[in-house]
This record gives sequence, C-alpha cells and structure tokens, in this order.
Amino acid sequence: MEKILIVDDEQKIREMIKKYAEFEGYKTDEASDGMEAVLKVRKSNYDVIIMDIMMPDLDGFSAVKEIRKTKNTPVIMLSARGEEYDRIHGFEVGADDYVVKPFSPKELMMRVAALIKRSKSASGGGDPHEILKFEGLTVDFTGRLVYVDGVQAEMTPKEYDLLFYFVRNNGIALTRERLITEVWGYDFYGDDRTLDSHIKLLRKSLGDYAKFIVTLRGVGYRFDGKRKEDGEK
Repeated sequence: MEKILIVDDEQKIREMIKKYAEFEGYKTDEASDGMEAVLKVRKSNYDVIIMDIMMPDLDGFSAVKEIRKTKNTPVIMLSARGEEYDRIHGFEVGADDYVVKPFSPKELMMRVAALIKRSKSASGGGDPHEILKFEGLTVDFTGRLVYVDGVQAEMTPKEYDLLFYFVRNNGIALTRERLITEVWGYDFYGDDRTLDSHIKLLRKSLGDYAKFIVTLRGVGYRFDGKRKEDGEK
C-alpha cells in the first residue's frame, strides 16, 4: 500500500487530504512544518509528499530542497498563491507538480495517483543503453543523464521527463493537452502554466540547444533536432 506524507501547518487541510487519501486506499502520515517533514523523510520512505509552501520554521521550498539531497520522492507543492515565480521556484528546487489553494481534493488524488504510476514506471527496467545526440546535446535515456557540450546538465526530475518525451517525439507537433497528459499523467484541466513554467526551466538548462524546442502558437511545442549518428562529427 502506497504511503503519502501530508505537510501543512493547517490541521483542517491535513485532515481533509488525509480523508480523501485514505478513501483512495493510501496510508498517510502528517507533518505540521517543513522541519518535521525533512526529519520524517530521513527516517521513512514515502511514495508521494504533498507539501505546503508557507509554513513556520522551514518553508516548503527549503524543505523540498533539503529532501532532494537524499530522496527523489515525488512532491506536489501546495500554495495559496499562483504567481509564476512560486511555480518556477518550486520546480527549480525539485517539485514535480504544483496545486493552488483552494483545490479540488479529487483532482489532487488524481495527481497523486499519476505521480505514483510515473514513479513506478521510471524505476522499472529499460532498453539497452540508449543514447541520442543532437549537435552538442546528448540525451542518455538509460542513465537518465543529459549533457550540453560535454557538461552534465543539472535538471529537475520533471525536466528530464519532459525532454525525454520531446526527444522520443522528435519532429511531432505536441499540444499542451497531450504533453500534460503524457508527461504528468493526468487529464488536462485547462491550466497550462505548469507546463509553460517547466518549458522555461528546460530551455534554460539546455542553453544554446533550447532552439530545438519550438513554440507552436495556439498549439503547443515541437522538438526539432537533427539526430547525430555515432561517429559523426
């Protein structure tokens, strides 16, 4: 049975999430601030962490950053604000998803289920070592590594997922709805700011090779990269 850590300084919100999570069959644990969450994650393993941002002692951003030093547990950030800065910063420290309060508990549980499914799929076995190159961009699917002009890129888990999906669909126009559904794993709800924020982060990580991610106005995005064969200079 999957286990969720619910982190929020508001007891009513923790209780609400716990109620819905247990109804869906998940085990739950709680923390009332970021510091308590970090300590619990050090001692136990969780399948998903639901993390509020504004909390006493240690805020959600700092807590996720600390957790990411030792664990890659999927994290959904909760915030009473929907500013782009909060989203970008949350993704930069390693969050996988972002939900603005007030939120639908049912939708939150769908996102939890999608993250668990994605996490299990990513940890499964893969193909023999698969590496694709596009000019100075090297994408190592098996090792889950990306190199920009020979230097390993430091990327968030979701940046890797997004880039890998782009590369596997090289030359194909991808709608925002399809990217959200395939990369995040849940039905599209009309809020594509999460996707656009990740695209900005990904382009920054790719440097000069951000040019491969083409914006299609009114549609979405397309990865346009000419594959470099082994031995080709």
